[in-house]
Amino acid sequence: MRRAGVCFSVLGLVSVLTVCSQAEQARDEVRAEAGISHEAEHNMLTSEEVAAGWILLFDGVSTNGWRGYLNTSFPQEGWAIADGNLVVFASDGSEGGLGGDIVTEQQFSDFELVFDFKLSPVGNSGVFYRVKEVDGTTMWEVAPEFQVLDDTAYIDMGTMDMNKHLTGDNYDLHSSMVTATSPVGEWNTGRIVVLGNHVEHWLNGQLTVQYDYYTDEWKDLVRVSKFDPALYARSPSGSIGLQDHGHDVRYRNIKIRPHI
Repeated sequence: MRRAGVCFSVLGLVSVLTVCSQAEQARDEVRAEAGISHEAEHNMLTSEEVAAGWILLFDGVSTNGWRGYLNTSFPQEGWAIADGNLVVFASDGSEGGLGGDIVTEQQFSDFELVFDFKLSPVGNSGVFYRVKEVDGTTMWEVAPEFQVLDDTAYIDMGTMDMNKHLTGDNYDLHSSMVTATSPVGEWNTGRIVVLGNHVEHWLNGQLTVQYDYYTDEWKDLVRVSKFDPALYARSPSGSIGLQDHGHDVRYRNIKIRPHI
């Protein structure tokens, strides 16, 4: 678990040592890894990012480019924009939430996706990719998920097996190799890289999961999971999705660089 802090200076006899928090360093590293400028303001692209092929998926002021899963319009309730954040509001904690899941109108195959998220206590959500909508389903049934969760709260509850269900996991299939989540109430930076059949999840600059679609190992994991192998992850391209799981979660700086 990383600690948040404020940059400060320690004055020595010969030089000045600048010490920054691990959280700030990790966030700088993941943005540098993805080619995103440290100076870039929230929900904006620099000219360098545009030249590098990045696309802004959320502009901080509108829901342009998003709609409900299996819907043609954006949900009328459950989601809103507040303080430059795309917010899913808490309801009763049910999986359907108030507004339901949302997806991008654009679809992507190979890409790098970067996003910031902030959890409320007991928060639960997820970022999905290669979402191909199927009538009569919910989003989690058809696409892989970068889990977004208040890990500590759910572990403390002890009411369910949290293996493969924590932040940065490939939900229900692969567990994170590290613990890299910021405390609840602080921002995290997630990164998803999808190239062909290879997938990587990154959290605050640390690789949490990597796997390959359609290998024998992957097929075995899907077969014993909660997913239907005939529905799950069958498309080589699709939308990016955000989950409404009935808890207050905030997103910002959602950017993608397609690889064509």
